[in-house]
Amino acid sequence: MEGGHHHQHLTVNLVETGDRFPQWSIQETREFLAIRAELDRTFMETKRNKLLWEVISSKMKEKGYTRSPEQCKCKWKNLVTRYKGCETMELESMRQQFPFYNELQAIFTVRMQRMLWLEAEAATAGGNSKKKGVRLSSDDEDDNDEDDEYKGSNKKRMKKGKVIGTSGSNTNNLQVILDNFMRQQIQMEVQWREVVEAREEERRLKEMEWRQTMEALEKERVMMDRRWREREEQRRIREEARAEKRDALITALMNKLRREEDL
Repeated sequence: MEGGHHHQHLTVNLVETGDRFPQWSIQETREFLAIRAELDRTFMETKRNKLLWEVISSKMKEKGYTRSPEQCKCKWKNLVTRYKGCETMELESMRQQFPFYNELQAIFTVRMQRMLWLEAEAATAGGNSKKKGVRLSSDDEDDNDEDDEYKGSNKKRMKKGKVIGTSGSNTNNLQVILDNFMRQQIQMEVQWREVVEAREEERRLKEMEWRQTMEALEKERVMMDRRWREREEQRRIREEARAEKRDALITALMNKLRREEDL
């Protein structure tokens, strides 16, 4: 009885998490991340985002997926946890182990870029912009713990980047951070282009192979058709020769019969 009760409790927990039961398909997860990306800025600017998870749940229903706000929230937390675990891995390993790495990276890259620009505005414009930056970098206290943790690591990175500067100027430090960020963006774009070019080359080779196969089949068909026509021509010549011989024999026989009758 105790084992059965434990199994029942486990099943309830799976339902409550909203991630493993029912299981999310790859397409459903990509649709979810697209919706979450559209609302990320609103998440960053809003103290309480329980309503935003309800909006995401509603948008998922419009796309044909029935997910509660709690299920969406739990799915996001799990995806962020897996993404952070992939940050130290090789690029190819990330794709194999976590197929949504690029989607999460795009969301956090845009978020960090937005925070960096707000920091730059705060450094040049003063108090009002600084307050705006602080607000943007804050989440609600209970609904987005994983975002707080990830933003905390982003802030550490930005502070670490500021230490790199030697002039002591906030503007120079931010310029260094922005330069590093742009180099990272360029590197990501180069990697993306390499992947696209490799896929295009693979497609071109497959298309060339297909064309060569089709050309070989067409040549074979032409050769078979030519051989068939040659055989037909030879058969026709033999038939005509046999017909001529038959006609000659009949003619000779008829002439012989006439001569015999004349005698």
